[in-house]
Amino acid sequence: MARYSLRPERSTLHGSFSKEYAPILTIQSGDTVQYETLDAGWNAGPFQPGMPREKFCERELPLDRGHAMIGPIFIEGARPGKTLAIQINDLQIGTWGWSSAGGFESVINKRLGLHEGPEFELVWTLDRATLTGTSHLGHKIPLNPFLGLLGMPPDEEGYHSTHPPRFCGGNIDCKDLVPGSTLYLPIPVEGGLFSCGDGHAAQGDGEVASPALECPMELVDLTFHVLDLKLAFPRAETPTSWIAFGFHEDVHEAAMIALEGMLDWMQELYGFERKEALTLSSLLVDLRITQLVNGVRGVHAILEKSKLPGKEA
Repeated sequence: MARYSLRPERSTLHGSFSKEYAPILTIQSGDTVQYETLDAGWNAGPFQPGMPREKFCERELPLDRGHAMIGPIFIEGARPGKTLAIQINDLQIGTWGWSSAGGFESVINKRLGLHEGPEFELVWTLDRATLTGTSHLGHKIPLNPFLGLLGMPPDEEGYHSTHPPRFCGGNIDCKDLVPGSTLYLPIPVEGGLFSCGDGHAAQGDGEVASPALECPMELVDLTFHVLDLKLAFPRAETPTSWIAFGFHEDVHEAAMIALEGMLDWMQELYGFERKEALTLSSLLVDLRITQLVNGVRGVHAILEKSKLPGKEA
């Protein structure tokens, strides 16, 4: 199978989803693409807190209002009604990152009374060898790199924000999508038109401040497969777990979508009856808030493989 490389350039970057974007690369099912990505904010490099940030390139507004993504790529054989499996082979963070909180209006900032005044910023030095981050104020935290944004455009006219997750992916922000994981996305348009970006060096479930520890990625290594599988919402398999995602403006409805997806998968994997799957879910499945800050909330239902010993997919 072929391997390709993509780097950030004005011609490879975009900040919205659209089925009208021309693909920058066409690949076959089974091919691998190695990306280098910017941080979500299109920054050229590290910056000082409170100081202007130098941007990597000029952005075309409003089309580039969102996260800095690379793509789209066209996958031969990808079409609506099938599934795109994205195998995450490797992720290597850059040497710096940033995080912030408050200073702008959001549901959480307003609820906490932190929407007024300046934004609080931390700039981080990232050590890839030890997976440790150190802020300019001396905070030291463990790192867990993952990619926040992997997705395809909806089959609708116009240009669509990168901020919410959708049934076809997008700003999923799930910290469990580490190397060795495979993300399964329903394909919305011919060729898929897949894009990715938004490297995170660390994030808690919920991503409550809006940014995570945002960083560039020196390497994002992904292998793509087109599957004859019809899904309503994304799924993922990690080295240790099965995950079903739910997205909705209402967090309870997002949880129900994730739970329904997990029941479906448990029936497929293990042949359970529906009520049997729900009974076991109450004992073994965890519902986690993926993020609360992207307008469309995310919940993921997670089942650790070790909790059903002797069962195989």
